[in-house]
Amino acid sequence: MRKSSIFILALLLAAAIFVSGCADNEDEVTELNFGYQPSTHQIAYMTAYEKGWWQEDLAPYGIEKINEYQFPTGAPEMQAMMAGDLDVAYVGAAPAITALSGGLDAKIIEPVQINGSSLVLRPEYEYESPEDLKGLKIATFPTATIQDTLLRNWLRENGLDPEKDVTIVGMTPGDAVTAISAKQVDAVFLPHPSPAVIESDGNGRTIVQSGEMSPNHACCVLLISGKLIRDHPDVVEQIVKTHIKATEYNLENQGEAAQIYSNKTTENVEVIKKSLEEWDGTWITDPELIKDSTVEYANVQYELNYTQKPLTEEEIFDTSFYEKAVSEE
Repeated sequence: MRKSSIFILALLLAAAIFVSGCADNEDEVTELNFGYQPSTHQIAYMTAYEKGWWQEDLAPYGIEKINEYQFPTGAPEMQAMMAGDLDVAYVGAAPAITALSGGLDAKIIEPVQINGSSLVLRPEYEYESPEDLKGLKIATFPTATIQDTLLRNWLRENGLDPEKDVTIVGMTPGDAVTAISAKQVDAVFLPHPSPAVIESDGNGRTIVQSGEMSPNHACCVLLISGKLIRDHPDVVEQIVKTHIKATEYNLENQGEAAQIYSNKTTENVEVIKKSLEEWDGTWITDPELIKDSTVEYANVQYELNYTQKPLTEEEIFDTSFYEKAVSEE
């Protein structure tokens, strides 16, 4: 072979190696963007962050930095994920379903907790049955969130039209707490710790727990982008393992979990402890515990005209990472 031909082949080989290297670099991930909300439902994320577990556990996979973004409710969090700004989201199952129905490339890989919201009524109102709510103004999370979906469905099941018999207004938790304190609304349906905050200030009392509306219903979940799932399954499996570790730690150290939440949000730690003693929620990690109720959310959201079609379990979940994580324990 002539020297010129060998030289050309060497150049082509070098170019191929360079292009391949560039492709590999494009697939590398060194930072992860996490979204979460300031709720006791999602203390697992906070514990793992405050103890440095996200950083330590993911470092062997090339992750050099964890970026966290706080959202007041699930709707703006899902907008951020739709825009490609989040890799991982601690978020309610209902807004996740709405986003998935709207084309979000992601999957729920495991639960965060069940139940854990309360309907709180101003002290001056009597309450014996849902009928007593007729004509009242109720603040809750915005359209298509867990709380909005649960509240509307529960009202319908109890013979009330959520569009005509009550006035439902979507608010952030902070705005809703302020509104009931100022008597701008008559009741609120919010996740903890907001109900405990309202009660500690003497501005309301819990009349119905969300678990009474829908026993053991799915609430917050761990949602991960499809790109991260496809390109970096090892990272996703470690995220699952770290989430499980943080959840189990919180279950065994509830007082410390309350302190971590207080440090993160500046909420009074004694109120947070009271919230965790009185809520009907619990932190969990097994997807089997929420599959049915999550699919039911998809059906309810379709009935409420929030989505174009009900999603199937396969369209919502990828539990393979949880199954692999627990099989290796």
